[in-house]
Amino acid sequence: MAQSVNITELSLPQLEMLKNQLDQTAEDAKDFFKRKIDFLTKQMEKIQPALQEKHTMKQAVMEMMSQKIQQLTTLGAAQATAKA
Repeated sequence: MAQSVNITELSLPQLEMLKNQLDQTAEDAKDFFKRKIDFLTKQMEKIQPALQEKHTMKQAVMEMMSQKIQQLTTLGAAQATAKA
């Protein structure tokens, strides 16, 4: 657990050491997030082709369903006209 320290009670060397630790922590955080961004970018590049293929297949299914609905609508209208 972090220790509570009154900064006004620290000597100059202690303040310099604290500043260096904070700078190092910030650098570590930047490095971590750079690695995380690189990892996520690579993962996105991996799944993009599969996602594009799924989108293409969805579009084909939607088009086929639309054609089938149109055929059934036309057939139903023709049967209704024939009965009348």
